[in-house]
Amino acid sequence: MLSIALLSTATVLSVQFIRHTFYSENSVYALYDYWKKNDIERVYEISGKILQKNVFQKTALTFRGYSAFKLAMANIATINEAQVYIDEAINKLRIAIQISDGKAQGQSYYVLGLAYFYRNKLASSHYYADLAIKYLLEARERNYRSDDISELLGLCYAGLGETQNCIQALSEALLVHESDSLLYNLAKEYYSISERSVAKQYLERVLMTSSDDEVKINSRNLLGKIYIEEGNYDAAQKEFEAILEKNVNFADAHYGLGILYEKKGDNAKARAEWRKCLKLQVKHPGALQKLSEIK
Repeated sequence: MLSIALLSTATVLSVQFIRHTFYSENSVYALYDYWKKNDIERVYEISGKILQKNVFQKTALTFRGYSAFKLAMANIATINEAQVYIDEAINKLRIAIQISDGKAQGQSYYVLGLAYFYRNKLASSHYYADLAIKYLLEARERNYRSDDISELLGLCYAGLGETQNCIQALSEALLVHESDSLLYNLAKEYYSISERSVAKQYLERVLMTSSDDEVKINSRNLLGKIYIEEGNYDAAQKEFEAILEKNVNFADAHYGLGILYEKKGDNAKARAEWRKCLKLQVKHPGALQKLSEIK
């Protein structure tokens, strides 16, 4: 979903007429060549060498930021290594933008917004969501276009609890492309403002079209919660049991069944389900609270 487009052909061609005169393996012109070849590690290496000589060489700063971000994405499974690259991408791109006197390309703001988005994700927090929003909106202001900007904005707004902004952004994203995760995230936001009927429509679309078991399980779990709130206990039970057929270790499904049995007045079965939940997720807050309340 998320990618950095190659610098425009026009930009590359604009330097070609002087390349043969000034070209060297560790030059700015080499950066364009290796970027065009998608040799990201070489771009990272060369930009670093240029910056050793001139820490404020804007093109090298920009390419160092771009290449650091791409290397972070290539190493996303190795969280610590990815964070080091992300932090460098943020540092270099912020400097490049700062010294550009307002002339930085929209792409630089976009990549910086992406970097903050993933820094947020890697940290499992929302400390950087506002900065991701800031730079993604700046990219848009500078007429940079990417199909994922609306969805990224929506996810950031969700993290900050800005539900209406989130729904607006995700709805815009849905006009560009439809995905399982997009539909599920919209359902969560509508559920958070008690728009259960709308949430159900999105969840039902996920279950009809998705081939992603994880998204389908999460959708069934939310749908089960909605059915309980509506008093449709049979439908809720079907959703939780369907989850456990796919994944018997899904703690929230046991928690949901416990809530369902509690509603039906069967506290013994409810406690049994919450104990199963805690075996799978020791610190499940809902199950802990329920077992402390119901004897």
